[in-house]
Amino acid sequence: MTFLEMLQDAQRRNDSMLCVGLDPEPRRFPAGLEGDGSRIFDFCARIVDATADLVIAFKPQIAYFAAHRAEQQLESLMSHIRRAAPGVPVILDAKRGDIGSTAEQYAIEAFERYGADAVTLSPFMGFDSVQPYLKHEGKGAFLLCRTSNPGGDDLQNQRLSSVEGMPLLYEHVARLAQGPWNLNGQLGLVVGATYPAEIERVRALAPTLPLLIPGVGAQGGDAAATVKAGWRADAPIVVNSSRAILYASRGEDFAQAARRAAQETRAQLAASRPDRVRQEGLPLSPSSVLP
Repeated sequence: MTFLEMLQDAQRRNDSMLCVGLDPEPRRFPAGLEGDGSRIFDFCARIVDATADLVIAFKPQIAYFAAHRAEQQLESLMSHIRRAAPGVPVILDAKRGDIGSTAEQYAIEAFERYGADAVTLSPFMGFDSVQPYLKHEGKGAFLLCRTSNPGGDDLQNQRLSSVEGMPLLYEHVARLAQGPWNLNGQLGLVVGATYPAEIERVRALAPTLPLLIPGVGAQGGDAAATVKAGWRADAPIVVNSSRAILYASRGEDFAQAARRAAQETRAQLAASRPDRVRQEGLPLSPSSVLP
């Protein structure tokens, strides 16, 4: 099964566009685990168990593990996800970007050491920094395109005068990913929920690619506007929420609170699907901002 097929299958099975980001910060762990970097696996595994039937994907952020020398815990967590949530794809959020033999090693790290189904990449160094990942059959790669941070404007929102039509840089990345770079149908794009107009533009330029959309939740991205801009029946959107779910409670009920937050987010996203809005005769409101 290809990565895109895995996404589509998880979307249907769990009726979900929600991706839970696994960004463990021990200082924010609940009582009994707080401040203990050796308990990262325990915390994340409880979150996975509580939300496995609610998500289209999980997205561990590698820096949160590496910063606490917890790479071995990440390996264990990836194995745990396979057991607890079979069929739910795992996106390793690594944002790698290098060329040649170094990119080949990063690809081995993501796909063979950690067993990820997809990885996030920076395309700044060009196609030869992406190609080594595409040699891994069935795996996926999400290219940073229009990110959710304000500093993305510094480069992504600048015009390329040397390219026909003078597109913005993020538009050029979207066209490359939809076209000549997507040799085996393995590419997707990262587009921030904080820029719904840009999500709509990227979707127009890349109508068949899966979109990984961070920024819903603690960053204030609008759920309804995000879905309205990016949803397509044949091209999944993977809407990530991390902190709003992971740290829904500092008490012993943290896993149950995470489940409730995930259920609420999943329901808000589902209610915003254009096809369901039309079926139910409901207005598309841009006011569904998540906590």
